[in-house]
Amino acid sequence: MYLHLGSDTVVNTRDIIAILDMDSTTVSKHSKDFLKVVEEEGFVRNVSDEIPKTFVICEIEGQSVVYITNISSKALAGRIGNGTQNL
Repeated sequence: MYLHLGSDTVVNTRDIIAILDMDSTTVSKHSKDFLKVVEEEGFVRNVSDEIPKTFVICEIEGQSVVYITNISSKALAGRIGNGTQNL
Protein backbone atom coordinates (compact mmCIF):
# COMPACT_ATOMS: atom_id res chain seq x y z
CA MET A 1 0.00 0.00 0.00
CA TYR A 2 1.13 3.55 -0.67
CA LEU A 3 0.63 6.66 1.46
CA HIS A 4 0.17 10.10 -0.10
CA LEU A 5 2.22 12.67 1.84
CA GLY A 6 1.32 15.76 -0.18
CA SER A 7 2.11 17.33 -3.52
CA ASP A 8 3.22 14.50 -5.80
CA THR A 9 4.86 12.45 -3.05
CA VAL A 10 3.82 8.92 -2.14
CA VAL A 11 5.72 6.33 -0.12
CA ASN A 12 5.30 2.62 0.28
CA THR A 13 3.92 1.95 3.77
CA ARG A 14 6.51 -0.83 4.20
CA ASP A 15 9.23 1.85 4.09
CA ILE A 16 7.72 3.94 6.92
CA ILE A 17 9.52 3.76 10.26
CA ALA A 18 7.55 6.48 12.09
CA ILE A 19 4.92 9.17 11.61
CA LEU A 20 5.52 11.94 14.14
CA ASP A 21 3.57 15.06 15.03
CA MET A 22 5.83 18.10 14.66
CA ASP A 23 4.36 20.07 17.59
CA SER A 24 4.51 17.34 20.21
CA THR A 25 7.86 15.81 19.26
CA THR A 26 9.89 18.97 18.70
CA VAL A 27 9.44 19.89 22.36
CA SER A 28 12.22 17.40 23.06
CA LYS A 29 15.84 18.48 22.59
CA HIS A 30 16.60 15.05 21.11
CA SER A 31 13.95 15.47 18.42
CA LYS A 32 15.20 18.96 17.56
CA ASP A 33 18.76 17.65 17.35
CA PHE A 34 17.64 14.72 15.17
CA LEU A 35 15.85 17.02 12.71
CA LYS A 36 18.84 19.37 12.60
CA VAL A 37 21.25 16.52 11.81
CA VAL A 38 19.10 14.90 9.11
CA GLU A 39 18.62 18.29 7.46
CA GLU A 40 22.36 19.00 7.52
CA GLU A 41 23.02 15.53 6.06
CA GLY A 42 20.55 16.10 3.21
CA PHE A 43 17.98 13.49 4.22
CA VAL A 44 15.02 15.90 4.52
CA ARG A 45 12.42 16.29 1.77
CA ASN A 46 9.82 19.03 2.20
CA VAL A 47 6.63 18.06 0.38
CA SER A 48 4.70 21.25 1.12
CA ASP A 49 5.34 24.97 1.30
CA GLU A 50 2.73 25.31 4.04
CA ILE A 51 3.27 25.14 7.81
CA PRO A 52 4.75 21.71 8.65
CA LYS A 53 2.64 19.47 10.86
CA THR A 54 4.27 16.06 10.57
CA PHE A 55 7.53 14.38 9.77
CA VAL A 56 7.62 10.87 8.36
CA ILE A 57 10.78 8.82 8.78
CA CYS A 58 11.35 6.23 6.05
CA GLU A 59 14.06 3.87 4.94
CA ILE A 60 14.02 3.48 1.19
CA GLU A 61 16.48 1.01 -0.33
CA GLY A 62 18.78 1.34 2.68
CA GLN A 63 18.68 5.16 2.62
CA SER A 64 17.05 7.22 5.37
CA VAL A 65 14.60 9.88 4.21
CA VAL A 66 12.62 12.28 6.40
CA TYR A 67 9.57 13.81 4.75
CA ILE A 68 8.13 17.03 6.17
CA THR A 69 4.43 17.49 5.34
CA ASN A 70 1.54 19.76 6.20
CA ILE A 71 -0.83 16.80 6.62
CA SER A 72 -1.51 15.91 10.26
CA SER A 73 -0.04 12.74 11.73
CA LYS A 74 -3.54 11.65 12.71
CA ALA A 75 -4.78 11.97 9.12
CA LEU A 76 -1.79 10.05 7.76
CA ALA A 77 -2.17 7.28 10.35
CA GLY A 78 -5.89 7.12 9.61
CA ARG A 79 -5.20 6.65 5.91
CA ILE A 80 -2.97 3.70 6.68
CA GLY A 81 -5.43 2.25 9.21
CA ASN A 82 -8.38 2.52 6.85
CA GLY A 83 -6.45 1.10 3.94
CA THR A 84 -7.82 3.87 1.75
CA GLN A 85 -5.90 6.49 -0.14
CA ASN A 86 -6.85 9.67 -1.92
CA LEU A 87 -4.30 9.55 -4.70
